[in-house]
Amino acid sequence: MGSTLQPRLSVSNVRQGQHVCAFFDDVDEQNRVLRPYIEDGFIAGDRIYNYVDPARWDDHLAWLAEAGVDLPEAMRTGQLEVRRWEDSTLDQGRFDLDTWFASFEEVLQSGSAAGYPQTRVLGHMEWALLDLPGVGDLIEYETRVNYVIPQYQDIVICVYDVSKFGASVVVDALRTHPIVIIGGLLQENPFYLPPDQFLIEVKARPDRRSSSAG
Repeated sequence: MGSTLQPRLSVSNVRQGQHVCAFFDDVDEQNRVLRPYIEDGFIAGDRIYNYVDPARWDDHLAWLAEAGVDLPEAMRTGQLEVRRWEDSTLDQGRFDLDTWFASFEEVLQSGSAAGYPQTRVLGHMEWALLDLPGVGDLIEYETRVNYVIPQYQDIVICVYDVSKFGASVVVDALRTHPIVIIGGLLQENPFYLPPDQFLIEVKARPDRRSSSAG
């Protein structure tokens, strides 16, 4: 799928200002492949922002600790911020596209305002599988965020467990990210469509709340 950015994957080699979609078969693969993204971020003095499944909160913190993160100190200084879905994408039990857009841009702005070289965002996207209002706007969000990310020097990785998402969502996620991690390789994405083009298709769909689950 296109030429790789590096012959061997080092997620830390993702360039600044990029929107990345990462497809994995299981949590172990996620943790192995994405660990350099976290490790090198702390070495570089970057800010780290994660939003995660509340059911995996303890496991996620344990993974960060195993990657060498001093959790109490990193959280105290604000270098690390980990949010459960209900405190991020699913505020007040729903996904509100405009509200989350404003919150997301605040995350990017606050990192640079605090003096960090960049913010490294890592988001687990299974929140879109929950039966809650607004989650059908996932793909519109993934499309529109491409207007925002290039304005900043930050990196955003959206993590998808392909064993849980339906094929149509996986294809749409692929079409909304300029860079993709698949099969453990970091690649330019030849299937990416610019937001001006893809939004026309998304808005024309008769039922944007189609099932995401596999």
